[in-house]
Amino acid sequence: MLWSLVYFVVRRLFGGLIRRRTDEERDLEILVLRHELKVLRRHVRQPRLRRTDRLLLTAASRILPRVTWSSFLVTPQTLLRWHRELVRRKWTYRHRHHRVGRPALAQDVRELIVRMARENPRWGYLRIKGELQKLGIRVGATTIRNLLRREGLDPAPRRDGPTWREFLRAQAAGILACDFFTVETLWLKTIYVLFFIELETRRVHLAGITTSPNGAWVTQQGRNLSADLADANYQIRFLIRDRDSKFTGSFDDVFRSEGAEVILTPVRAPRANAFAERFVRTVRTECLDWVLIQGRRHLHRVLVEYVDHYNDQRPHRGLALDTPCGPTKSLRGSSSNLSVRARSRLDGLIHEYYPAAA
Repeated sequence: MLWSLVYFVVRRLFGGLIRRRTDEERDLEILVLRHELKVLRRHVRQPRLRRTDRLLLTAASRILPRVTWSSFLVTPQTLLRWHRELVRRKWTYRHRHHRVGRPALAQDVRELIVRMARENPRWGYLRIKGELQKLGIRVGATTIRNLLRREGLDPAPRRDGPTWREFLRAQAAGILACDFFTVETLWLKTIYVLFFIELETRRVHLAGITTSPNGAWVTQQGRNLSADLADANYQIRFLIRDRDSKFTGSFDDVFRSEGAEVILTPVRAPRANAFAERFVRTVRTECLDWVLIQGRRHLHRVLVEYVDHYNDQRPHRGLALDTPCGPTKSLRGSSSNLSVRARSRLDGLIHEYYPAAA
């Protein structure tokens, strides 16, 4: 508004000066100014103009006819644009902006997200979204990611799965995979862990732990698991395993007798048994890499507790952030009355969250 008033005064001033001066004086001054302008244009191609310079030139252009605008340093289009800007500023007034878009997160939900991220440094924003979904709190993954970044907590990196996972997902019902992984104890003793995983539900079965695996021991563990799955009415269609020599023919016969087909993975192709390999990576990064194992009994106790958490409470991206045992019932109340309690496992290494009953 102020610049519009100044512009009006300067425009009137130019009009009065032109009417008072004689034609001879004006013509001589124009000649001198045009010559100076030619000299200036030879040295400066794009002069830097201040706001006052633009105001004066624009005000003068409204008095002079357009045929004389060639004497200006700028083009006629520029002068017209400057004039439009001055008019726009004249009619500028403050608007009362109304807040639009999604409502802001409640303070208690924000504090809960930050709390989960700090108590579980290996969790990413999608894992936190799954935990909130269990509690009945619907928050977008992008919102969680942005909140963590504002709090200085970087989301965990995303990792892609195998390229053939879509095929296995479509055929996952009745497919069982098995594999070994090793754990080094505090005294550098190697312990072998045999496990099975259901591809459809991601449910893990801890088959056995030993320091000296052999064909007879592996066959007996397979026989025990086959009996347990038969009692649970789980029909095995395919069993995926690698070519480890500990898996003998008698081990395969145990599952073939139940009507299952044994599928051997190619040599040195861990991606062909991707679900089992992913569990091994998960149990190491979330549990075993943070615990010093003293012996076989200690390892058994740790893995039993972790597998129980893995099957019952841990959300999985491949299951739309549900748990292998299915969605957990939760209290779906207002976020303003949010009350959440936590349970620690493995001496605080893992935290599980539940809605507190009213």
